[in-house]
Amino acid sequence: MDSKKKSSTVAEGSKERGLVHVWQAGSCSVTPERLPGWGGKTVLHAALGVKHGVLLTEDGEVYSFGTLPWRSEPAETCPSNPILESALVGQYVVTVATGSFHTGAVTDSGVVYMWGENSSGQCAVANQPYVPEPNPVSISDSETSPLLAVRILQLACGEEHTLALSLSREIWAWGTGCQLGLITTTFPVTKPQKVEHLAGRVVLQVACGAFHSLALVQCLPSQDLKPVPERCNQCNHVIISDSHCCPLGVTLSESQAEIQASTTLSPSSETLDSQGEVFENTLVQNEPSAATELNVGNVQTASVQTTSSPQDIMGTTEVSSARSIPSYPDTQAVNEYVQKLSDHSVRENSENGEKPVPSQVSPLVEEAIPHLHSPPTTSASALNSLVVSCASAVGVRVAATYEAGALSLKKVMNFYNAAPCEPGALAGSSSIGPEGLKDSREEQVKQESMQGKKSSSLVDIREEEGGKEECSRQYLPNSLNPQLLRKAARVKTRTVVLTPTYSGEADALLPSLRTEVWTWGKGKEGQLGHGDVLPRLQPLCVKCLDGKEVIHLEAGGYHSLALTAKSQVYSWGSNTFGQLGHSDFPTTVPRLAKVNSENGVWSVAAGQDYSLFLVDTEDFQPGLCYSGRQDPTEGDNLPENHSGTKMPVLLSCSKLGYISRVTAGKDSYLALVDKNIMGYIASLHELATTERRFYSKLSDIKSQILRPLLGLENLGTANTVQLLQEVASRFSKLCYLIGQHGTSLSSFLQGIKEARSLVILKHASLFLDSYTEQVSSPVSCSVSAGDFLNKNQELLQDLSEVDDENTQLMEILNTLFFLPIRRLHSYAKVLLKLATCFEVASPEYQKLQDSSSCYESLALHLGRKRKEAEYTLSFWKTFPGKMTDSLRKPERRLLCESSNRALSLQHAGRFSVNWFILFNDALVHAQFSTHHVFPLATLWAEPLSEEAGGVNGLKITTPEEQFTLISSTPQEKTKWLRAISQAVDQALRGLSDLPPYGSGSSIQRQEPPISRSAKYTFYKDPRLKDATYDGRWLSGKPHGRGVLKWPDGKMYSGMFRNGLEDGYGEYRIPNKALNKEDHYVGHWKEGKMCGQGVYSYASGEVFEGCFQDNMRHGHGLLRSGKLTSSSPSMFIGQWVMDKKAGYGGIFPTQGEKYMGLWQDDVCQGNGVVVTQFGLYYEGNFHLNKMMGNGVLLSEDDTIYEGEFSDDWTLSGKGTLTMPNGDYIEGYFSGEWGSGIKITGTYFKPSLYESDKDRPKQFKWLHLCCHKPWWPKGSGTMIWKCFLFPFCSPEILSRSQTQTLESLEFIPQHVGAFSVEKYDDIKKYLIKACDTPLHPLGRLVETLVAVYRMTYVGVGANRRLLQEAVKEIKSYLKRIFQLVRFLFPELPEEGSTIPLSAPLPTERKSFCTGKSDSRSESPEPGYVVTGSGLLLPVLLPRLYPPLFMLYALDNDREEDVYWECVLRLNKQADLALLGFLGVQRKFWPVTLSVLGESKKVYTTFTPSDKLKVIQQTFEEISQSVLASLQEDFLWSMDDLFPVFLYVVLRARIRNLGSEVHLIEDLMDPYLQHGEQGIMFTTLKVKYRYYLIFYYVKNRSISKY
Repeated sequence: MDSKKKSSTVAEGSKERGLVHVWQAGSCSVTPERLPGWGGKTVLHAALGVKHGVLLTEDGEVYSFGTLPWRSEPAETCPSNPILESALVGQYVVTVATGSFHTGAVTDSGVVYMWGENSSGQCAVANQPYVPEPNPVSISDSETSPLLAVRILQLACGEEHTLALSLSREIWAWGTGCQLGLITTTFPVTKPQKVEHLAGRVVLQVACGAFHSLALVQCLPSQDLKPVPERCNQCNHVIISDSHCCPLGVTLSESQAEIQASTTLSPSSETLDSQGEVFENTLVQNEPSAATELNVGNVQTASVQTTSSPQDIMGTTEVSSARSIPSYPDTQAVNEYVQKLSDHSVRENSENGEKPVPSQVSPLVEEAIPHLHSPPTTSASALNSLVVSCASAVGVRVAATYEAGALSLKKVMNFYNAAPCEPGALAGSSSIGPEGLKDSREEQVKQESMQGKKSSSLVDIREEEGGKEECSRQYLPNSLNPQLLRKAARVKTRTVVLTPTYSGEADALLPSLRTEVWTWGKGKEGQLGHGDVLPRLQPLCVKCLDGKEVIHLEAGGYHSLALTAKSQVYSWGSNTFGQLGHSDFPTTVPRLAKVNSENGVWSVAAGQDYSLFLVDTEDFQPGLCYSGRQDPTEGDNLPENHSGTKMPVLLSCSKLGYISRVTAGKDSYLALVDKNIMGYIASLHELATTERRFYSKLSDIKSQILRPLLGLENLGTANTVQLLQEVASRFSKLCYLIGQHGTSLSSFLQGIKEARSLVILKHASLFLDSYTEQVSSPVSCSVSAGDFLNKNQELLQDLSEVDDENTQLMEILNTLFFLPIRRLHSYAKVLLKLATCFEVASPEYQKLQDSSSCYESLALHLGRKRKEAEYTLSFWKTFPGKMTDSLRKPERRLLCESSNRALSLQHAGRFSVNWFILFNDALVHAQFSTHHVFPLATLWAEPLSEEAGGVNGLKITTPEEQFTLISSTPQEKTKWLRAISQAVDQALRGLSDLPPYGSGSSIQRQEPPISRSAKYTFYKDPRLKDATYDGRWLSGKPHGRGVLKWPDGKMYSGMFRNGLEDGYGEYRIPNKALNKEDHYVGHWKEGKMCGQGVYSYASGEVFEGCFQDNMRHGHGLLRSGKLTSSSPSMFIGQWVMDKKAGYGGIFPTQGEKYMGLWQDDVCQGNGVVVTQFGLYYEGNFHLNKMMGNGVLLSEDDTIYEGEFSDDWTLSGKGTLTMPNGDYIEGYFSGEWGSGIKITGTYFKPSLYESDKDRPKQFKWLHLCCHKPWWPKGSGTMIWKCFLFPFCSPEILSRSQTQTLESLEFIPQHVGAFSVEKYDDIKKYLIKACDTPLHPLGRLVETLVAVYRMTYVGVGANRRLLQEAVKEIKSYLKRIFQLVRFLFPELPEEGSTIPLSAPLPTERKSFCTGKSDSRSESPEPGYVVTGSGLLLPVLLPRLYPPLFMLYALDNDREEDVYWECVLRLNKQADLALLGFLGVQRKFWPVTLSVLGESKKVYTTFTPSDKLKVIQQTFEEISQSVLASLQEDFLWSMDDLFPVFLYVVLRARIRNLGSEVHLIEDLMDPYLQHGEQGIMFTTLKVKYRYYLIFYYVKNRSISKY
């Protein structure tokens, strides 16, 4: 509640605000009186009915006064003093409204209370004529489930109805009559219903007359507009323009509009964007002027008949009978009549302050009359010709207009062929008196429609804004061709689109000016504004008020008022007593009220038959104008017509104070007045008045200068036109903001008036940004305005307030655009005045003081900007020429120049000329006829020290040049250094040099940063010529992240160092031949590809590996072809200078796999070839062919060892060994598989001969053996190399980021090495190898890729098993050496790490069951080995290919083993136990132990597998001990059968492969311990099964 009450800090008394003064209507000279019996409470709002009124105080209390017949107490029906509505006590009321005889109030919670007369249901109570006390009204939305209460913002009351505006901006209505806008015939409506016709629109305000309603609606965005159909679905008239007004008051439904959307206007037609403004210049060819819009548009005739439809059903149906109208039998009469209407329109325009338009009516009428005299049976083609001729002359204003929608062009033609009627009933005849005026009102409305004032008024009001093409749709007969009519009606225009004035931020904080007026209800007096007197059952838009920026609506008894943001008032409806504020001309459409005030109107009120206008005055004290009914009294100097005023009369009320609000009733009107104590109220009114005046001036500049200027044909170059459009766009945006602010201030003056609620305080940044944007626009551009500026020099001087007649036109134009600077000074001045009204220590004073300083600082800053612009303009005029023309840019400003020879170039020639010009964006070095521009964003300036020999020197560094400037004096040096530094700093920060909000002055940095972000195009460097770099710089060189683009399409994006590509980056090179691009992603060094990277070629090849000097060098992987191609392949190996060299392998998806040595991209040296058919070759290669000695093995174990001459071709001496051991020695020739010629000796070895030596194994050259992976140097050096890839700018996931962060901590060890330290290193290695971003992880990933490609896929051969095992051992050895290099404190392999904690004192031995003190191991500890440290990391990745080779090598044994397992498992448990020789006392135990042994094939490393075996033995031992309940000593005779049974029942697949893998890779120190004994037992068990397989005759059935 505290926020809703008055401010406690204002220095004036609150009792001097909201004073109530009352006038009696009908007299302009009566002095107002204070409301009888009213105390001193501050009134915020008041409302008047016919004989009663209500007051709303700042405490939220409601008081009623006047005649209150609905009150239950007789003493309260006519109270002498205002009485408190006790039913509302405890509620905080925010607004009140009164109808003729009822009242409503809205609380802060959105609840509506109604009381008073209820004969028509206007109080929302059924079957009750009166509601004596405020009664809450239940308003709920039936469309929601459950029902939700609707919160109300505003109320409006008529005579028999009430409207409520909800928080969701929807209208709810109740009462009686068509003015409700509801689709119903049942009255009264006592339950509030939503006005569905306006659903979906944003309603800003509602107003109620006696029997009509008005709504102010925000315009829809352009994308929400519906397509326009070709014909009206209700009246079936052809629609020929953009805003059809159906006379029945029913608009097209959405479905109908969508069905007929195909017939809408073509895209070439120019329309007005609802969010912007379109300025047009009509270019009608072969016509002397476009002012003929009134020529045919004012010709009206025919009898009018109102049409009816189901939507028109209402309580009383009004049908207009045939009306008397003038007719004109000849051309002369038509000319005279049209000329009379044209003169009247010109006279009216001159009264509005508009320039008269010369009429050229005769030629057009003479051309149209012959067609009008044609017979009624005129063909459609002739009629179309008439339409085309008329539409070509006047655009969319074709041939005739309508009255009440029932008048068509064909009727006009028939009318002119009819007999003449009695002349005489033209509008404008004076009435005898009030009664005579009332009786003749109906006839007057008929005359208005006969004169065509609806159409002409619509056109006139639109043209006051200028250039807007929208007008009301006019109707044509059904026989017309709509497409032809549309085509002819489109005028050739040159359209200039201004930037939309809509601002999302401003519209969210301030009232919107993009509004429409919708009306409905009874329209007998024309109060609906649709150009007729028909009633409307549903809301209909008053199209002629579109674009007028209506901000407030008022409804009197039978007339309506609309207040605009430009302080103008449009009025329409009954004008019997002059209540419309203008003469009694046709009033069925809105017309401007002639209020006698040069400063405009800012508030209005409408009574029963009069209107009130609150106007601005020169001293900022509001004046009150009265227009309407006058009651003649003796002594009054009244006009001849004693029934009303012809023009609004200014009342004498200056002594009352500052009027903040006026309210009108039937016989009295009321004003709320504030006293000006300490100047607070006067300052607020000064701010609001000057803001409204400023908006009017800006609007005049926009409409009278910018719009015609943009419509000129020859504005100069395209850049000039673009700049002018930019200026106009920013100007229009600021104008819109000022209009919104002026409207907001008008509403502010009618409220509590707390200073802290001022928008320019709460949202100062919005105003600062808008003013800065406008003033910073390039206004110094040259505009070739031609004769326009010369002819309108007087207008320009008047708008710019320049008194000097000798001032140049361009300076005047610039002065107009710099007007906002003056307004900023005014803001600062008024805010300072307001601050003086508060205590110095109050927060309001501090806020106002700071804001005043802020606006003043911005004004001074923008003033300096203006001086810079003028200085620059003078410079361009002083130094004309081609060079200055090329340098001239609208946004460029001159800071200083060296024409006075104050600055020179060091070591310049004797006769050289060097001219330096410093702009706000560049430093220009001019020499004779040449010049060069150095952008300030990439310029570094530093003073030279005396030691360097430059006492007055400045060192200038740019990306491609470096030079020294010598100044004449130290002062000049300091001046230039400061100027350059500030200019560079400002160029880097852009518009950020503006004074920050809340600070009193601009903060300038003297030293621009050495490291910065900027964009630069190279012009000199051969490698970078014409390339553009955008990124980080350091002292004139690219340094940091950036993007470099070449004109030919090449682009590098990544890191730079000292001007060269260095670090991680991405490079793209277009390949025009293939219409694709090469793409490299990886590391760079000193401008070249160096390090790890991925290069994707346009041909489809992809290389992943190492680069050096832009060439493939080191280990790499090259993918060739695609998976879908016939011969895709992959090469993995070493590269030297972009060629395959060293060890490598090529792995195709089909064919042969080669692994061996390369040289110059060919196979050269030792190598191995494995085919998919099982052939294995090992030997020498020369130029990609097998040549020299080699070994060839086939799938059936046939071996040839000898000489080769070509692929698979035997040639020379050799030995062929058969699978059974027989062999042939001799000479061989021929291709393997195609027949071989042999000359030699066959040998069959004896049983006692030893096996012939196997072929000599190929000495495998591994990747890891080729060269070490680490640089030479200390451990610190290599850690720096390892940590560098962490900075690679790759996009990382959250988990990767967390992993890298954990790897940044390197384990450090001081003192003796322990098991805990060993575990830390092991954990670090596991993490490092899990991420490819770490060098160790990348190494492991590369090794795994090489290993898999070598031993998997095409040519996987069992003979590669031993090489695969050796390669793993080589990996372990080399990586372990690298780990010891990284962690020097790690002991050598085989060393023992002592345990930090002693072993348990007792440990049960699985063999003896007794405690084991391990006396045989005097120094227990942990043995350090490469396999124990690295196998857990490496083997899981290599396990699939390795185990596959083991399975291939042991394939036959595995089949025998599995057959034996399956055969024995068919036996029952007891039979099998007896067969295996298990003692009976162990049978129960053995049956229960089966689980652990199955885990052997779920682990990877030998140590893990051995642990599984150990756990199996321990489980057996523990079960036996528990069963026998005594210490038991196992013997191998007892243990072996039990273990056989357990393993047999476990059904372990590929047990032989598992045994061989453990045997090959297990640590040697484990062979002689418990695990070694257990593994030996398992191996013996496996051999036992193999031996059992060959025992055929043994039976186990008896067991």
